[in-house]
Amino acid sequence: MAITSPGYRAAAIGVASAALLVGAFSLGASHPTGTAAAAATATAAQIGTQPAGRITVTGTGTVTGTPNQLVVSLGVQVSAGSVSTALDTADQTVSQVTAALRGQGVAAADIQTSGLSISPNYEPGQQLPVGYQVTESLMATLDQIGAAGRQIQAAVTAGGNAVTVDDVSLNLTDDGPLLAAARTSAVNDARAKAEQFASAAGIPLGPVLSITPVAASTSPVFAPNAAASSGSAVVPISPGSQQVSVSVTVVYAA
Repeated sequence: MAITSPGYRAAAIGVASAALLVGAFSLGASHPTGTAAAAATATAAQIGTQPAGRITVTGTGTVTGTPNQLVVSLGVQVSAGSVSTALDTADQTVSQVTAALRGQGVAAADIQTSGLSISPNYEPGQQLPVGYQVTESLMATLDQIGAAGRQIQAAVTAGGNAVTVDDVSLNLTDDGPLLAAARTSAVNDARAKAEQFASAAGIPLGPVLSITPVAASTSPVFAPNAAASSGSAVVPISPGSQQVSVSVTVVYAA
């Protein structure tokens, strides 16, 4: 039986411990764990969560329609030596104008008083009024464009020289079908633009991610003031056309 001295025994234990440490280091190098493995996992996760490409465009659709409503502003101006006389005469003239409109098929709810003013009249260099002027205004909504000229003519004839026509506007109130057509046109316009961008970039165009309405508008039609003359039986009315426009923002995946 061999006898090993304490010095040789300590040396042997040290060599064995060093061998174990080298083996552990080699094992860790061949199988990444700990900080290195966590960093690799985080990088892979970051790559996987990058946002997908998107193409955002704005499309516009415009359609044209014919106005179906006319709004006319009528005025009555009367001057007299006293306020009461001027006001009574103006009231009587307004009643005649209103009756003429009603007789031509305009509903009472479509005739509205829109203004009343009473002002003194002065002679040059005088401080006291020599009379008074009364102005009364009406707004009449005429829903039948074909009859509007005849209705205006009747109102002016009934009021005589005291009547003025201050303004005429044409409106497109039945715009539901036009708006629907404009929306379809706007979406088609947006897709055409997106396809151009995708083609230029050399990438496929993906599905629609969102559609957001931007604006809808109706372009105004500026009609000249109607002018009635005693020699004409009907005031000519030309409704012309109005444009309805819709814009949308569409986001596509790419």
